[in-house]
Amino acid sequence: MLQPIIHGFLLALGLILPLGAQNVFVFNQGANQKKLIGALPVIITAGLCDTLLIVLAILGMSLILMSLPILQLIIYIIGLVFLLYMAWSLWKEKPDKLQNFEPMSAKKQIGFALSVSLLNPHAIMDTIGVIGTSASVYNGLDKVLFTAATVSVSWLWFIFLAIAGRLLGSVDKTGRYIVILNKVSSIIILIVSFVIIKNIFKILIP
Repeated sequence: MLQPIIHGFLLALGLILPLGAQNVFVFNQGANQKKLIGALPVIITAGLCDTLLIVLAILGMSLILMSLPILQLIIYIIGLVFLLYMAWSLWKEKPDKLQNFEPMSAKKQIGFALSVSLLNPHAIMDTIGVIGTSASVYNGLDKVLFTAATVSVSWLWFIFLAIAGRLLGSVDKTGRYIVILNKVSSIIILIVSFVIIKNIFKILIP
């Protein structure tokens, strides 16, 4: 009974640790919000999105997405637009002091979190290709335990990132580090955007 739990936990941890647009955005919002509760929209949205992707992958339903190039293309283009807008929004935020900084609204957090979670081709491929395939060796209760372990990693990791971000925000009284973090976040998101552009060309020009 412990094997599927340990397997799911370590597998999900290995996939979620690398720095990507989703992780950067959750950390960024933890740092930018005046209180940790302000980052709840991004934590909950990212957690629910990962849960959805994992469950669909384990059920095998997400394979339909990968078999329809036109659907992939639409998702990539929509995701690219959201990511470019997010990168621009983060880059232009230049508060002189933290007191003058207006944190991102809940609605905007949810919209951006949806884009970096559900429209991220790497997240989809990792979930389908790795978690979905690994889950196929389990049945019944073992599969349920494997699923629960992978899902719990996402939620715990996003909570941790938001808390770590808030700790940075709490010691940064001038807003200097927040500005630097926003610039770095913007650059990382742009890099992810270029990878998506490359994938779009692969679909258009096989």
